[in-house]
Amino acid sequence: MCLELIKPATEYSITIPFIDSLSCGFPSPADDHLDEGIDLNSAYIRNKDATFFGRVKGDSMEGAGLSDGDLLIIDKSLEPRDGKIAVCFIDGEFTVKRIRIEKDIIWLVAENRKYQPIKVTKDNEFLIWGVVTNVIKDL
Repeated sequence: MCLELIKPATEYSITIPFIDSLSCGFPSPADDHLDEGIDLNSAYIRNKDATFFGRVKGDSMEGAGLSDGDLLIIDKSLEPRDGKIAVCFIDGEFTVKRIRIEKDIIWLVAENRKYQPIKVTKDNEFLIWGVVTNVIKDL
């Protein structure tokens, strides 16, 4: 899975109408629930200097709900932890995988049975570039 990285435009704010509670049961009049608005930058970008967007290419993370074309929000300031989905740079390429950390071994695990886990060794050029915090999907 490769990734196209994009720096978000955080220098300005756009507030859009926001409904705080959407019923999945009986419908209710939406205007009764309109709040003042929401700015997606302030809601989803915790550290603007360390946050990037990335567009998913491929199907290796479908089991984690990440599909081709999805937009990821990636925070480089977060500490990578076992089980997190991360953007990794390995041997000259970016990839998105779930990281598994064992004693002295790091595994990059796909969420699609078609792909084998990647064992990171001392022979690899490797960096955990950032941690995925959110995904924006087209429906």
